[in-house]
Amino acid sequence: MTSALPFDDFRNLLDTLPAADFKAEARVRTLFAKADKPANSLGRIEDIAAWLAAWSGRAPPAVTRPLMAVFAGNHGVVRHGVSPRPVAATAEAVELCAAGGAAINQICIANDLGLKVFDLALHIPTGDITDDAALDERGCAATMAFGMEAIAGGTDLLCLGDLGVGNSTIAAALFAALFGGRGADWVGPGSGADAAMQARKAEVVDAAMAFHRGHLEDPLEALRRVGGREFAAIAGAIIAARMQKIPVLLDGFAATAAAAALHAANPAALDHCLLASLSSEPAHARAAERIGLRPLLDLGISHGEGAGAALAAGLVKAAALTSSGMAAAVRG
Repeated sequence: MTSALPFDDFRNLLDTLPAADFKAEARVRTLFAKADKPANSLGRIEDIAAWLAAWSGRAPPAVTRPLMAVFAGNHGVVRHGVSPRPVAATAEAVELCAAGGAAINQICIANDLGLKVFDLALHIPTGDITDDAALDERGCAATMAFGMEAIAGGTDLLCLGDLGVGNSTIAAALFAALFGGRGADWVGPGSGADAAMQARKAEVVDAAMAFHRGHLEDPLEALRRVGGREFAAIAGAIIAARMQKIPVLLDGFAATAAAAALHAANPAALDHCLLASLSSEPAHARAAERIGLRPLLDLGISHGEGAGAALAAGLVKAAALTSSGMAAAVRG
C-alpha cells in the first residue's frame, strides 16, 4: 500500500468489486434440473453449488484446494477483566494448533483442508478501546494487507476463523459502532463469562462508544478504532478472495463483525461469502441477519479456531461433487 491515506486502496477495491458469474450459476441450476431426481429435492445443497459456481466462475464447480485460515490477535481491553482466560491463552492456542493438537487440526484432516494459523503480533496487544484506538490507520491498513496474503499459494475455497482472548468484547463493540445500541445489546458469554463479567463487558463497550463518538460513521475507521488485528486481517482476506474470485466461508462472532464492517462500506461486499455457523453469542444471529447471512450449520459450536467453517467446508465440497457427478434423467 503506497497511497498517502492508507485506507484509500481498500476504499477503491470496495468500489470496484468483481460481480458474480451468473452464467456459471445458471449452468449449475440447469444441471440439477436435468438430474435424475425430484425438482429442488436437494434444498440448500443446490443453492450452495450454484453460489460456488457464481463466485468461482466454474460450472460445475470444484473444490480441490480448500484452505482454513485462522487469525490470532490480542487486545488491550482484556485488562478490564472481560474474559475468564488470561491473555497468554491466545498464544497457547496458536501453539496447540502448530503442534496438531487443536480441534481445528482434526476437522481439517477429516475434510482434507489446508490450515494456516497467523500470529498477529500477540506480544503487542492492541490499544485499550475504552481510552485509545485499537490501531492507527497505517497499522490497520497494513494488517488488512497482511490478511490479503492468506490466499498466497492458491486456494479455491477460503475458510476464515479467529483466535483471541477478549475478542467477543471487541466484536460486540464493532457491532455497536456499526449498528447502534448499547453494550448490553451485543455482549454475551464469550468463552465463559458469568453475569458479572458480562456486565463489565457491556460497560467496556459503552465506554468505547463514548470515547470514539463522532469517529465511527466510517466503517473502516470503526474497524481500526474498536476492532483488532484479527478483525482487520479477516477483512483483508475477504476482499482479496473477492478480487481473485474465491468463495469464502465465515465462522464465528468475530469474523462476522469483521465482515459487517465491509458490508457497511459496500452492501455487496459479502456476496461471495456464506456463514458457516452461529456461535453461542446471543447477538450473533441478529448481526448475521442484519448483513444478510444465513448459517449453513446449527451445531451449537462456540469453540473458535474456525471449527464451524472447517466443518461447513465438507458440506460445500459435497455440494460441488453432487452438481458435477449426478447422472442426468432419461426423459421419455
